[in-house]
Amino acid sequence: MAAALSRALKLPGKKGSDLGEYDPLTQADSEDESEEDDLVLNYPRNGLGRDGCLSAGSSKLRSGRSGRLVGAEDEAQEGEEDEEDDEWRERLPSKSRQDRDDMKGVQYWSHRDSGRDRAGEDRGGAGPLGGAGLGVHSTEAEEKRMRMKNAVRSAFFLVPLVCATLLVLLCAFLIPCRKELEKRLQWERALGDTGDATPPALALWDVDGDSVEDVLLAVTEWTNDTHSTQGSKVYSVVALSAVSGQVLWRKVMWEPVMSIQCGLQHSSQPSAVVLLISKSIVLAVNGTTGKNLWSAQLKKIESQALLLPDLQGDSVPDLLIATLPANEVLDLSLTFICGLTGVTLGQPVPFNLSPQGKLIGPLLHETQQGAYYILFGLGNVVAVSLRDIYFNATGKMPAAPALRRTDPGWEGLEKNNFSSLVHIYRGSDHVDFLLPLVAGFDNNHNSLDTVSNLNATRSDWVVVYNSSKLSVLRQKDRRKEWTFNSAPIHSKPAAGHFNDDGVLDLFIQHSANGIMQAQVVDGADGHLLWTEEFVFPCLDLETSVIATSTGQSAFLFWASEPIRARKNVTKTTVAPGVAAAEPLIRKLFLLHPAYPTILLELCSTTDTTVTSAVSYQNHQKDATYITVSSQPTPKSEPSARIVKSMSLRAAIAKGQIVRLGDANKPAEPVKPGAFEVNKFFRRLSFKHQ
Repeated sequence: MAAALSRALKLPGKKGSDLGEYDPLTQADSEDESEEDDLVLNYPRNGLGRDGCLSAGSSKLRSGRSGRLVGAEDEAQEGEEDEEDDEWRERLPSKSRQDRDDMKGVQYWSHRDSGRDRAGEDRGGAGPLGGAGLGVHSTEAEEKRMRMKNAVRSAFFLVPLVCATLLVLLCAFLIPCRKELEKRLQWERALGDTGDATPPALALWDVDGDSVEDVLLAVTEWTNDTHSTQGSKVYSVVALSAVSGQVLWRKVMWEPVMSIQCGLQHSSQPSAVVLLISKSIVLAVNGTTGKNLWSAQLKKIESQALLLPDLQGDSVPDLLIATLPANEVLDLSLTFICGLTGVTLGQPVPFNLSPQGKLIGPLLHETQQGAYYILFGLGNVVAVSLRDIYFNATGKMPAAPALRRTDPGWEGLEKNNFSSLVHIYRGSDHVDFLLPLVAGFDNNHNSLDTVSNLNATRSDWVVVYNSSKLSVLRQKDRRKEWTFNSAPIHSKPAAGHFNDDGVLDLFIQHSANGIMQAQVVDGADGHLLWTEEFVFPCLDLETSVIATSTGQSAFLFWASEPIRARKNVTKTTVAPGVAAAEPLIRKLFLLHPAYPTILLELCSTTDTTVTSAVSYQNHQKDATYITVSSQPTPKSEPSARIVKSMSLRAAIAKGQIVRLGDANKPAEPVKPGAFEVNKFFRRLSFKHQ
């Protein structure tokens, strides 16, 4: 009864000044939220509130909550509330919801603050409001560790993703580019007519600066002359782009060009100098534009220009030309030409040599003592000190002291009493070929680049004499290392690595009775390493040797059908000049030492290939095979010259496998499968020697 009266006295909306007094409105709201209030208000009892951790001063909100807790406990002891409480709760619903929301927020922050306070107390610090504890630093360190962990996870995910994306894009870009470049490197162009029976001059050099060796070719064309009933010939040199076959520049000449040489460098010309050599003139032109630089007038030039060290001290290499004047006494003369201006240095130096064969050299050789000698001859081979030739031509010594040396070992050899000739080879058998035993010499014999000619000056020599004997002369004592007897050799030997002994081997060709025989001779001892017979292709074309990624060389040669590959083929004698009923198909074969019983047929044609060259593509690890052919035409018209470029890797991908020998014989090795052979050749790449 007393409790009901007390509540009635406080109903008119008055609030107690002290939040800890008994308030019927607060009590009415607290009954519905007794469970939530217990969760919040129990924290101070357990020492988990902020008042348990901080100083004695606490907020009024916490004091009010403590008063409400006391009032709620007293109310629970008196009994349940009556019906008037329900009326007041209905009149103030918004306030009850607001109080509940406030209590939930306070409950969340109480949990958070109490957790931080406990962490600060455990570490012995002052808590979150102290500002000097270790809790803040620990939290920052934890956040840094989490950020680092997330960064590492992101890196582990993003780096492989980025690499895979770049790889896909790279493959998508490079593969079509390589295929497109291989396609562009394969072209065919008709240039001029067959001027005469001799092969046209051909050279390779990058003249347009695209890092791909371009083609320079001597061209002969027939033109209609209104003042003559017969046509007249126009001689020129054409530079073709190796990528597209387009004409870069054309230089008209007064007479046929015998040789084209590239790579002469000097400071006044940023581009390389190209030499165009005919019978009576040596013309130097700019390799990029074809414009004249200088010219030298001579008489009856018989050789290419030989690159020499700088004789005058102008930092430009000089040149040496062999001439053979048309008189009764066939004196071979050597003439020096200034590489900078084209001026003739001194007078031609004649040598009285008995004409026993075709011209050999001139070649430059550096002995083991560092002395320079010039090798040349007519059937025989002799040598003369470069110092002596230059002194006889100009009356003075070379500018460089190194060029004034002589080799006592060479000077002690047998000499002619009336000259300073050193006899390298002398005998009744005429010398047909003499070349340095250097890989790639045949492919780069038209280069005037100093680096390309360096090894050729210090090597042994390959000599072919009596048309059927092959020997290697040692440069240290000029003696024969070995001799190989063969049928008549009709083309210059080609040097390459067939076996793994590190010594260059020799590929030779000879023909007789309608059969061409190709052989590989061991350069170390002269033993036969490989041989095969073919139907005679009626070609006199040198073999090209290309260095491959396996460390061995690939040999490119022209022939017809292999004898052992044909069925029911008998050797028949075909007289030279007798035309067959059907045109003879000539084929380009590739021989690699890894598979000596297999040839790869790259292409076939009825055209007659007269000259060829190999150009390397360093970025693509590829090589292009340049050929100049005569295309058959009606007899009333001259044959057309066809210049063709072929990517070797593209040709290998389309090549046909030709097996040699009978795999059923017990002595024959087990033949490799087609898949194995194709896989090997498709992975094959090419590089410079």
